[in-house]
Amino acid sequence: MNIPELAYEAIRQAIAEAGIEKKDIDLVVAGYVGGWSSEGLAPVVVMEYAGLTGKPSYRIEAACSTGSAAIKTAYDAVSSGQADIALVFGVEKMNESPTPTVVEFIGRAGNYFWEFENFGLTFPGYYALYATAYMSKYGATEEDLCRVAVKNHYYASMNPKAQFPRKITLEQCMQSRYIAWPLKLFDCSPITDGAAAIVLASEDVAEKLTDSPVWIEAIGAATGTSNLSRRDQFTSLNAATLAAKMAYKKAGIDPDNPAKYIDVAEVHDCFTIAEILAYEDLGFARRGEGYKLIREEQTYIGGKIPVNLSGGLKAKGHPLAATGVSMAAELAHQLLGKVEKGRQAPIKNGRALAHNVGGTGHYTYVTIYSLEKPRAP
Repeated sequence: MNIPELAYEAIRQAIAEAGIEKKDIDLVVAGYVGGWSSEGLAPVVVMEYAGLTGKPSYRIEAACSTGSAAIKTAYDAVSSGQADIALVFGVEKMNESPTPTVVEFIGRAGNYFWEFENFGLTFPGYYALYATAYMSKYGATEEDLCRVAVKNHYYASMNPKAQFPRKITLEQCMQSRYIAWPLKLFDCSPITDGAAAIVLASEDVAEKLTDSPVWIEAIGAATGTSNLSRRDQFTSLNAATLAAKMAYKKAGIDPDNPAKYIDVAEVHDCFTIAEILAYEDLGFARRGEGYKLIREEQTYIGGKIPVNLSGGLKAKGHPLAATGVSMAAELAHQLLGKVEKGRQAPIKNGRALAHNVGGTGHYTYVTIYSLEKPRAP
């Protein structure tokens, strides 16, 4: 598939599921990072291919958190009354370029002229710094990192839309080649072509379209330093902690025990260490104990908090601008009980959480989705 075909497949499904027609859409927000693709202005091409030319549109970019930034932009437009119905889509076709080119472009998401040119760091290298710091400080092992990959591949094996819908064993992960020690091949998310789309509607319109809307209860967002040498530690992403606290405050969730309120989470596991850091940054585990959650299988269905039942970025795939949008679609389907057998989380509280990171904590969005209409501010 080319880019417009890829995007339209997701747009077509979102429009059909929402029960609307193209003429009903007031605004289109497109997420697209690009750089590795020959299509420089992909959203314009997608709009024409999808029959949406003439609609107001924005193109959003926030590195790997572009999808969530696009959702926030559409949410603000709808909640402020500027649009009744907004379409959000994210798309990337990353395999058009050779792997070294893609790796270089992703590496530019940091402070390129300082870090990439001077030190040669790529994103596996960035997260390897976090992994070695975390392992040294808290005693986690390479096996603990691989346990994240095993879990996510297990759930991806039940997801027909996953890039790698197959199980792996701990031994397979441990025996895979190193990419940036201690991160091995199975610790790293793949280069992915993909697209995702959702429809946002105002309260009045949503309640007319369906008896079971999924509400955006809260969005927290924060940024971190572009230059990693300015960070005071490498065992947490400060932007994620700040974004989580903001979202929890808006949603009335106890930041000391958020798992009590949330049924399922999709977190940004671009590398296995990133998922373990997310457990702690989101308050699912105490500092230094995130690796114990995966070691004890507490992030599987039946555990304390099921995480990445889609397969995560690790196995579902990571088409950068589409990732945050795909998290929203996945969690809406989880809350509505519409996912495949074997990876459906028990829904008791009616809440789900998406944690989407751009770069190495350069941007972070934490979004709370709910089956209950949010309280008036």
